[in-house]
Amino acid sequence: MIVSMTGFARAENQLSAGTLVCELRSVNHRFLEVSLRLPDELRAIEAELRATLQKELRRGKVDCTLTYRAAAQLDRALQLDTALVGQLTSTLNDLVAATRASGAAHQINLVDLLRYPGVLRESTADAEGTLAAGRSLFAAALSQLREMRASEGARLKELVLTRCEQLGELVAQVRMRLPEVHAAIRARFKDRLAELASGGDPERMEQEIAILLGKMDVAEELDRLDGHIAETRKIVASPEPAGRRLDFLMQEFNREANTLSSKSQDLATTRLAVDMKVLIEQMREQIQNIE
Repeated sequence: MIVSMTGFARAENQLSAGTLVCELRSVNHRFLEVSLRLPDELRAIEAELRATLQKELRRGKVDCTLTYRAAAQLDRALQLDTALVGQLTSTLNDLVAATRASGAAHQINLVDLLRYPGVLRESTADAEGTLAAGRSLFAAALSQLREMRASEGARLKELVLTRCEQLGELVAQVRMRLPEVHAAIRARFKDRLAELASGGDPERMEQEIAILLGKMDVAEELDRLDGHIAETRKIVASPEPAGRRLDFLMQEFNREANTLSSKSQDLATTRLAVDMKVLIEQMREQIQNIE
């Protein structure tokens, strides 16, 4: 299935305690890379959200930002994490004792201690409700992101199929020119032999022409290009993720087009090979965004 790695989604939810906003951005990447930025109120579901992203998306660099703005009129209370304070105090006491032995004088500043992330936070009346709202909002944003990636993927699919059609037409044009190209090579070879010496051995001359035509024969490259075009169409029609396989096929396309160009002894065929390379590069650029 053709799905783009590029997308954006934004969802917002008004709660009695404040406002939740979720933004998801994704761009192309070789693998799946997830970055989450969550407020303290939603830290408890970070692993859950990360696992959901890894399950729903295969590739791409995904940035998820959830923000929570508490209502100004809400009666809020400050909550102290006493367990965290105990751990920090023990660590700081050990540090003070160690520095005191060296002659330095240090004291624990309570204000700095309260500034440590997670020590002091605002408590809301419905923490579980906030977590549930965060899950729901994230699911809505992820659904939007998947829809956008699927829509962009459909556009990329049409572009790839269009390029395949154009590439197939170029291959057909080169194939139609083969008899004319072979005849021209044969005529040039005979003319050169006639200039060098009259009355050469006809059988030997035919053998040399056959060897020369064999070295310049591009029928095998054209057959492979036709095969790659058929395989590309098959892949884009498959329900499986297609990005990696298509990326590999683009390398094969380039290899055959380069060989065709190097073997060509005909200006028109060389131009057609260059046009093929342009189409292949256009496909490759589009395929970089496919999951």
